[in-house]
Amino acid sequence: QVQFVESGGGLVQPGGSLRLSCAASGSIFSMYDMGWYRQAPGKQRELVATITSRSRKNYADSVNGRFTISRDNAKRTVYLQMNSLKPDDTAVYYCHAALLGADYWGQGTQVTVSS
Repeated sequence: QVQFVESGGGLVQPGGSLRLSCAASGSIFSMYDMGWYRQAPGKQRELVATITSRSRKNYADSVNGRFTISRDNAKRTVYLQMNSLKPDDTAVYYCHAALLGADYWGQGTQVTVSS
């Protein structure tokens, strides 16, 4: 079982930046494929970015070039640096971990982009 502590969400103006953090429990964090997903009101949850245990990265087209996912295995933490934020990025952002067919989700952190 993996548990997460997510932080870094909040209110930001269009064009601004935020960095989300997701600290995970457990000693095998380095083996997990990690990711960030988001869900806007009235919409389905969608993939934002993933990073494998070997640090291979993948991004949704809508955030490619603006967001950067990274991980620090020593701190058991995955990050999402979000730049040039747009109102369409407003959503609850969820941390996700996957290993051997099991999925684990964080509780979510709200990101609101508004002037």
